[in-house]
Amino acid sequence: MKLLLAGGGTGGHLFPAISLAEQLKYEEPQSEILFVGTERGLEARMLPELGWSLKTIEMSAWAGLGFVARLKVLGKLVKSFAQSRTILREFSPDVVVGVGGYASVPVLLAAKTLGIPYLVHEQNAWPGLANRLLGHWAKRVCLSFGEADRAFHSSATVLTGNPVRVAMENCPAIPEEQICLLVFGGSQGARAINRAVVAALPDLAEWREKLEIVHQSGKLDYVEVVRGYEENGWPKVDVQPFIVDMAQAYANATLIVCRAGAPTLAELTACGRPAVLVPYPHAAAGHQSVNAQAMAMKGAALMMEESDLTPARLGKLISGLLHDRTSLTTMAAAAKTLARRGAAARILQECRTVLLERV
Repeated sequence: MKLLLAGGGTGGHLFPAISLAEQLKYEEPQSEILFVGTERGLEARMLPELGWSLKTIEMSAWAGLGFVARLKVLGKLVKSFAQSRTILREFSPDVVVGVGGYASVPVLLAAKTLGIPYLVHEQNAWPGLANRLLGHWAKRVCLSFGEADRAFHSSATVLTGNPVRVAMENCPAIPEEQICLLVFGGSQGARAINRAVVAALPDLAEWREKLEIVHQSGKLDYVEVVRGYEENGWPKVDVQPFIVDMAQAYANATLIVCRAGAPTLAELTACGRPAVLVPYPHAAAGHQSVNAQAMAMKGAALMMEESDLTPARLGKLISGLLHDRTSLTTMAAAAKTLARRGAAARILQECRTVLLERV
């Protein structure tokens, strides 16, 4: 199969695409795979390091812009559409999968005009505008949450789950001896979580010599977060702007404090890890809060809105959970039951079905 994966920008869009690429290479070693994204997205840095082929187009985000800025984006859309058509003609994929992010829009539109079948993978419980529109012409809309089906009235939808990398599906149980807190706010970090965790350290003083902390801060807050741990005299801490081997970070974690994006929840459930979820309050249609509520209602996580995220509350919550191993293991087991293992293989099977339908 020749597969083109369109989209990216953040880890939430990119990591499921990488999982699809890895699964296809496992199933079909002779397959050809091409990613299409932008030079500003995370894909421009990560994919070459991982050995995947990437073509870039000139496209930027639409959401949150004013009228004049949106006119400029429309101009970029025209250019990126032409670039996408050129890439598609040169690579000549059998099928295109859009994984979300603004880079997917011109590529899927170009695929439509060239008669190349495409699928959309929707990661959230409520899809963004681009996927709702592009879903009309998609041969399949692959859903991570069944609730998203209501947004695609005229599309062929299938519940596949959200792809995670193989190492996460093989994550071991929570370590018995070490105690490790994993903190992250997505591939770019989350300032509210960064500052709340550092400010909560005095409330975690009893754990200073026993608790290891691994903290993905993002580039912008890295210096501030490192300084915060140093000023609090925390000895067992590993702060990184970006954690490359997240599978290992999950494997070592006893408890996780993080956002509630759909790919993160897919990883939490695949690994079976208890979490304190702090939804991003400005996510489109409040989808992170919806995601977090679904996890909390199943007993797989605790949820704390960012408006309630005070150092004292967070510190008390973390400390209480670390003292309560039974609750941690119960939450971990509940998370594991929510995992949709094999999502990447299911999406690839849908790709093959679409190709058979063309014959």
